[in-house]
Amino acid sequence: MDERPNHFTEFEDWEILCSFLPPDWAEQARLLGAMRRARYISDPGTVLRILLLHLATGCSLAETAARASASGLAQISAVGGFKRLRAAEPWLRWLAQQMRGAADVPMEMAGRRLRAVDATWVSEPGSTGSSWKVHWAVNLADLQCDFFELSDLNHGGETFRRVPVAVGDILLGDRGYAAPPGISHVVRARGDVVVRLNRQALPLFTRSGQRIDLGPFLRGLKGKTPREREALVRDSGGEWIRGRLIALRQSTEATRRIRRRLRRRAQRNQEKLSAASLEFAEYFMLWTTLPQAFPTATILEFYRLRWQIELVFKRMKSILGLGHLPKRDPLSAQAWLEGKLFTGLLIERLVRAAESISPWGYALAAPAQPLARDGIPVPPGGHGPPAAPKSGQRAGPVENDQPRLS
Repeated sequence: MDERPNHFTEFEDWEILCSFLPPDWAEQARLLGAMRRARYISDPGTVLRILLLHLATGCSLAETAARASASGLAQISAVGGFKRLRAAEPWLRWLAQQMRGAADVPMEMAGRRLRAVDATWVSEPGSTGSSWKVHWAVNLADLQCDFFELSDLNHGGETFRRVPVAVGDILLGDRGYAAPPGISHVVRARGDVVVRLNRQALPLFTRSGQRIDLGPFLRGLKGKTPREREALVRDSGGEWIRGRLIALRQSTEATRRIRRRLRRRAQRNQEKLSAASLEFAEYFMLWTTLPQAFPTATILEFYRLRWQIELVFKRMKSILGLGHLPKRDPLSAQAWLEGKLFTGLLIERLVRAAESISPWGYALAAPAQPLARDGIPVPPGGHGPPAAPKSGQRAGPVENDQPRLS
């Protein structure tokens, strides 16, 4: 008796998974070169299933080949899988770009789109392995990715200039994004920024052009009450950008943790830790271009939400294994990273769809008609309630064996 091996269960609902892919995904596989030399495997769906075995389940290329062969999916070797991965890099990049979210739902409390921007390093094995940087932007209205970019070691700088900005966008960034060129990029696109202050990279000035001395301002903080003042930034073209400096005193435990980290870094780099650095570790500082219509407490709450993008990176590294790059060939490494990003974005879409999933596992071809109730009018095209039985007559069965609601 011919039985299908029961140890291969990955992607058994392939048609359902395909419904989440872009409409022309198979055609793009041919246009972008993923099907070159397709002597033995000519179906793009088969190629994508083999690649997802490697990318989504964490199988090595050898194990991927063994599973594909044992399941009857395709006869392929580990070397063949490696070549397929390399050839599919443009296709995987295109799939990832198509899968990223494009939601424009604004945060209710802001009335505008609130986005968190950050980046994370991914390194190849070994002390001389190459490093790549994943740049990511999350729409905090739905926690969906609305922009990403992959860069190598020589072009990995964190800046808002990488991110397309729409009118009204509010971009959140940590200290790495607190630099005049990136802020100017957002402001010229008629957006706003909220960044953690970097004292060296983002000097602040008064209206008269004098550098602001942060020490007296910070020492004036009382208790847990935040304090703010006007602070201007000069961009690379010499133009002034108006903004607000917001500061508050950190907790004792947070201050102790930051000072301990500063001491370890200074010791590791054999540098002398300044007294100013130890003093400023006691304070939390933000700089924003948002107008006074946004209260101080609201801006601080906005920045608190930036932690969501850190959770995105933690999930991708822990669940998808993005943190360790098991490739040494540059082209295959880039294809692996693009494939991982595509897989993560596909999972985001699947999870989002699962919020409204039906018990039977698919969407109905036509909207379901509500059951009629006594006294409630039935919409056009719906079925009215069954006729009331005459005196002494038993009611007949209702259509579809559903009891009548009263």
